[in-house]
This record gives sequence, structure tokens and C-alpha cells, in this order.
Amino acid sequence: MQKILIIANGASYGTESLFNALRLGIALKEQEERAVELRLFLMSDAVTSALSTQRPAEGYNIQQMLEILCAQDVPIRLCKTCADARGISELPLIEGISIGTLPELCAWTLEVDKVLTF
Repeated sequence: MQKILIIANGASYGTESLFNALRLGIALKEQEERAVELRLFLMSDAVTSALSTQRPAEGYNIQQMLEILCAQDVPIRLCKTCADARGISELPLIEGISIGTLPELCAWTLEVDKVLTF
């Protein structure tokens, strides 16, 4: 089984960096030929994507994409320092997403076969 960690930094909307990271994550989990163990760590402005109250006017919906990954049992963590800096640590998050720490990211990095950054 391939173990992959995606680290995403991009804002929820405005650029497509986070969108592309989530698209890849969903596609990796849907691979039928190979089993993939995927983990997702959100840093910088990407942490705001975990807020459970998104209402995009049109286009893609980051909240739905994160909910799909949660339903596929992908562990998703937010950088605590980044979440604290943006004042979202105490706000309601999408079910299945939690605050993580740098030591947890370090452990994940050492446990996987590949690290992808967006």
C-alpha cells in the first residue's frame, strides 16, 4: 500500500492550489488498481477551508471536497499555529477534521512514502 501525505497551503478560494490538492487526493482515494493510504495536513491560509459554514456562490465547493475525503477515512489536520493566527481554532470545523500540531506533521512525514505539497 502506498502511503501519501498532502500538505496544502493555498487559500480556499482565489487560487486553485488547494482545489487541485483536494482533486488529487480524491482521485488517489478512488484508484481501484492500488490501495492508497492518504493523509492531508492544511497549513497557512488553507486552514480556513475547514470551517463548516462555507457558501460559495458558484464553482467548486471546498467544503464538499473535504467532506468527501473525510467520508473516505482520510485523516485531515489543521496546523494549530496557523489556525490560532487566523482566529479559527475555536470555530466549528467540518466533521472529521481536527487541529494538529507540528510534531504530528513530523511523524506523518516520516511514516509515509511520498509527501506532496501544494
